[in-house]
Amino acid sequence: MANITPKENYLRLSRGEMPEYVPVWDLGFRTPNSPVWSVSPSIMGPPMMGPPPSEGNTRAEWTDAWGITRTAVEEAGNAGLPKPGHFILDDVTKWDKAVKWPEYPEGFESADWGAMAASDLKDFDREMVGVSAGGGFGPFTMLISYMGFTEGLCALLEEPEAVKEMLDHICSYYMPIIEKVVEHYKPDIFTMGDDTAAKYAPFFSVEVYQDIFKPIYARMAKPAVDRGIPIQFHNCGKCEAFIPDMIDFGVKYWDPAQESNDLVQVMQEYKGQITVVGGFDFVPETDSDLSEEKVRAYARTAIDKYAPGGGYIFCGGIVGRASDIERTTKLNAAIQDEVKTYGGQFYMK
Repeated sequence: MANITPKENYLRLSRGEMPEYVPVWDLGFRTPNSPVWSVSPSIMGPPMMGPPPSEGNTRAEWTDAWGITRTAVEEAGNAGLPKPGHFILDDVTKWDKAVKWPEYPEGFESADWGAMAASDLKDFDREMVGVSAGGGFGPFTMLISYMGFTEGLCALLEEPEAVKEMLDHICSYYMPIIEKVVEHYKPDIFTMGDDTAAKYAPFFSVEVYQDIFKPIYARMAKPAVDRGIPIQFHNCGKCEAFIPDMIDFGVKYWDPAQESNDLVQVMQEYKGQITVVGGFDFVPETDSDLSEEKVRAYARTAIDKYAPGGGYIFCGGIVGRASDIERTTKLNAAIQDEVKTYGGQFYMK
């Protein structure tokens, strides 16, 4: 089918080149269909978000490393969301009273990062598969996690300087981690993200984005950009207004590029500058009779619409209730298989 490796096929798009076949982004998980595998330093231990819910307890709560109480939401596949109505910062000018740095893992500074990277990457065939590594945090998501939407959005308008101070302080915690990951793991793609938009509109203006958030993203991206490593940026919702700024701080891939954006226009206007990774909303319908045949058709429709001319990577799947994981897994496997078979031959037509 192809004359190049899955890694090279994926990385071609960061240079504005045509792939041989439609690549797929499955969040970097190590599946047979993945052109990119994710890795994180073993010294960092469990995710900073906290432990998963205990078996049979889909409403488990925990306090994460930043002191934020989170609740596992069954409808969102047990994703840990801030506990409703339980926010620990109501006056952003007093952020320093609430925001405390977590302790770095024991041995963080003295670790042999080169040896650790070699060990963590030992199962990677770097000729065939790209390595993605992430770092940093979502500044808007963090602000909302501390304050909730109402107070957080008001803070952006009423106390922007205090918000900047708070986010810059949090960013300073992550920068040593980012620098070590980029230096020693040498990822092919550096992943970042935030959630700055709802389905049909951003949460704030382009001016607020440029003034408050863009400098934080650029700071986190700089170690990778300085080494020529392309950035893949996760941002759900209708955030197309932010694309020029994303390109400015080094973003080459945008996921999950949902269809509330005018993706065809984006691909035309920014051709060769940014790759649309998506085109398939994660919940195309809530139909309880959603079948393998239907999701395969959805995948083909997305490829037919967005893949011509290149600049496109398929990304999408079904997000179901945690209690319905078997059905969700089966549907997602069908989607991935359709992308592999149909997308694999697409540019040979």
